[in-house]
Amino acid sequence: MDSIKIILTGATGMVGEGVLMECLENPQVSEILSIGRKPSGKTHPKLKEYLVPDFLSIDINDENLKGYDACFFCAGISSVGMNEEDYTKITYDTTIHFAEAVLHQNPDMVFNYVSGASTDSTESGKIMWARVKGRTENTLKKMNFKGAYNFRPGFMKPVDGQLNVKWFFKPFIWIFPIFLPSKSLTLHEVGRAMINTVKKGYPTSTLEIRDIKNLAI
Repeated sequence: MDSIKIILTGATGMVGEGVLMECLENPQVSEILSIGRKPSGKTHPKLKEYLVPDFLSIDINDENLKGYDACFFCAGISSVGMNEEDYTKITYDTTIHFAEAVLHQNPDMVFNYVSGASTDSTESGKIMWARVKGRTENTLKKMNFKGAYNFRPGFMKPVDGQLNVKWFFKPFIWIFPIFLPSKSLTLHEVGRAMINTVKKGYPTSTLEIRDIKNLAI
């Protein structure tokens, strides 16, 4: 595979924006379709945008999704202040519906899902968000993607020039990589690792910090 075409979600969030910026810079990526409710705010010859009211509204037969090698699903929401029903609808239902739609149009697709450190694969622990994320991971692994990878990053240093970085996050940008290097990544590394799941794959479907670092090389 000389170059890859990618569908990306979450471009207006910190993770999605960082991964998008890596993809725009990376010569292995020839095209990115950013899908979301709002424009990404970026322009580039590689970048196309498809605005939808919500992911649950996407038709499984939507041909705008056709012709892509991978989906980098970086959209997500904090569970703070949410009950399990509402968090499940946003985190599980929308992700799986979106995955079904892109898979229907691209049977040989690789799907990368940004999960989280300490996600609960048993789906039975006490922490609500971890159970829901675990259920999402498990369902994606059972789908017929060419490859389905669940990314569990820790602290992620933004890419230079990112706009979508919360103010309360900024004081920690330099502290974590210096004092807790084993617990932190850069979003360049996350983006490169995602690209490499398509180019060369990885032995395990659940990628912890060390796996992401290895795959980013």
